[in-house]
Amino acid sequence: MKKLFIPIVLLISAFIADAQHSIARKWNEVLLEGIRNDFARPTVHARNLFQISAAMYDAWAVFSPTDHTYLLGKEVHGFLSPFEGFDGTANEIEDLRAKAISYAAYRMIEHRFASSPGVDYIMALADSMLVEAMGFDQFFTSTDYSTGSAAALGNYIATQYIAYGLQDGSHEELKYENTYYVPVNDPINLTIPGNSNISKPNRWQPISFDVFIDQSGNEILGNTPPFLSPEWGDVSPFSLKESEKVVKQRDGQDWVVYHDPGPPPYLDTINGGASSDDYKWNFSLVAVWSGHLGANLETMVDISPASLGNFPLSSLPTDFADYPQFYDYVNGGDPSTGYELNPVTGEPYTPQVVRLGDYARILAEFWADGPDSETPPGHWFTIINYVNDQPGLEKRFGGTGPIIDDLEWDIKSYFILGGAMHDVAITSWGIKGYYDYVRPVSAIRYMADRGQSSDPNLPNYHIAGIPLIEGHIELVNESDPLVGASQENLNKIKLMAWKGPDYIDDPDVDVAGVGWILAENWWPYQRPTFITPPFAGYVSGHSTYSRAAAEVLTRITGSRYFPGGMGTFEAPMNEFLVFEDGPSQDITLQWASYQDASDQCSLSRIWGGIHPPADDINGRLIGEKIGNEAYDFSLGLFDQPLEAPFEQSVMKVYPNPVDEFLSISLSDLNDAATVRIMDLAGRLMMEEHATPGHLRMDVSSLSAGGYVLMVSSKEAQWGQLIIKN
Repeated sequence: MKKLFIPIVLLISAFIADAQHSIARKWNEVLLEGIRNDFARPTVHARNLFQISAAMYDAWAVFSPTDHTYLLGKEVHGFLSPFEGFDGTANEIEDLRAKAISYAAYRMIEHRFASSPGVDYIMALADSMLVEAMGFDQFFTSTDYSTGSAAALGNYIATQYIAYGLQDGSHEELKYENTYYVPVNDPINLTIPGNSNISKPNRWQPISFDVFIDQSGNEILGNTPPFLSPEWGDVSPFSLKESEKVVKQRDGQDWVVYHDPGPPPYLDTINGGASSDDYKWNFSLVAVWSGHLGANLETMVDISPASLGNFPLSSLPTDFADYPQFYDYVNGGDPSTGYELNPVTGEPYTPQVVRLGDYARILAEFWADGPDSETPPGHWFTIINYVNDQPGLEKRFGGTGPIIDDLEWDIKSYFILGGAMHDVAITSWGIKGYYDYVRPVSAIRYMADRGQSSDPNLPNYHIAGIPLIEGHIELVNESDPLVGASQENLNKIKLMAWKGPDYIDDPDVDVAGVGWILAENWWPYQRPTFITPPFAGYVSGHSTYSRAAAEVLTRITGSRYFPGGMGTFEAPMNEFLVFEDGPSQDITLQWASYQDASDQCSLSRIWGGIHPPADDINGRLIGEKIGNEAYDFSLGLFDQPLEAPFEQSVMKVYPNPVDEFLSISLSDLNDAATVRIMDLAGRLMMEEHATPGHLRMDVSSLSAGGYVLMVSSKEAQWGQLIIKN
């Protein structure tokens, strides 16, 4: 069944005719439906979400006397987009905007989904939007906007973004195929016990299938899908800075990496050591958490914000040695304790006590975005649309100033969120491509094939084996039902885990359940035609996308919290889960803050058997940076350089205008801050880190003109326009 975040199910054709939503929202819904019916490619669709949102933004900004376009009339990453200005009729601005936005979005969707398996359906939706809902002509293809035609302007903007995309490093012209990445391991086939094909247990391993069906439900030709987008670090970013970029070498190739987190834990199969211990702990935890996925487990948990969420970002561990204090190895989850009161209403949250087995399975399925997937970056667009529909939301950009209209809100929100998602794809997949790190399904089976590493005096010992945990990871003994008729499985590793798809004949009524299985037969909590995404694990794209999106939503709305202090998603009993029956009761996922939703997404990938903790934390930390950078960068384009009222007691800037040295007083600031100077197109010109007190910046290298000065701390953000003489 289709699982949308929107609380009520609407036919897309009816939705796009709804006059209550902006033209940008309607085209965003068409785009999301297009992604759901395309191949599941999170990198490609993060780029689509950004560039189509940016095209709509430029079509909107052309008619703004103060907001600046992003690509149109600019040079971006070496691509020059000529623009002579548009002479439209001022009193028709709303109609002109709607037409320019519509044609820009339509032409981009037409181009980007031309080779999609769902192209006929996608274009039927787009045609319905353009022709039936808007009354425009889909056969009008002129780009001569000098005539004053807003349709031609939209077409022209689309041609500029299409041309930009053909030289942005994505290899769109090659259908996004890899040009130099080669896997070092032979594929694993999970229908065969163990993992005898892997030779390098620290590197990614392809998976072979009888039939591979991607996250969006498309059957893919070939039984061994290649690594998706390992070279995506080469793609031109939105707001990522050169100072955050390193070029690393491996296998005779250069690899572009932004926000390099350093290496994950590696397994030393000869000597062991601390890194090996971290490797074993990380992947064995995934196996232990798999034991929480039983439909009838007696363990009960309160999943309301009264008990979950509210964990400060600053308390995340930054060293692998500290991870055991953050993740509950045996019981699952993190140290969050929830909220005493709803931070928006001041009322207590109502507890929601459910089976852990239902909760963990719902998380694994909901945040996996599949099937019928809009992919992780698209999922956060459904969430922002959900937020935008809440009656408690006041559309004050950054939480301050006047309420703005729906179109401006949607245009700017999609632009920022799209830019952040695009930068996450570049960063996460640049890291994935370079570090090329192993997935749990390969690592768990590999270690179990070696044996146990806990005690040299016990049978089946190997320094690269999996650690034994009583009740969770044990050796098969002589009286064990798993030992086999000829005791062929004696002293093999067994796991208390989800038993896998072999125990499901009819997913509408069957559940696999949890029980003792041979570790050589372990499966992630996924469909047997998908198993694990076809790319490396480190760092988690879900963790990075989600934390970046949470930061963007926080900054756009001016609040950490969902409207009313509660975001929800309903998972009906025996209807929600896809590849087995469940949940066993009606359950509502609940989050007080955007960060709480992001944190839950991160944990879901561990329960789903897709990521170990090592993939998670650095993704969260990097996502926090990217989300804020995307927001800060966007402010330089908008007619809103001041996110909050400027308070002279907090920041004083002088002289202004300035010649050589700019003095900034931060006497009332409690935390360290980042000081950035951006030009009016949003490009970063200077950046320095400051502590409370006084900062003197040499701005003599800046050309004469106007700039935006931004000071960002954990507490707040302040801005001011400065003039360089």
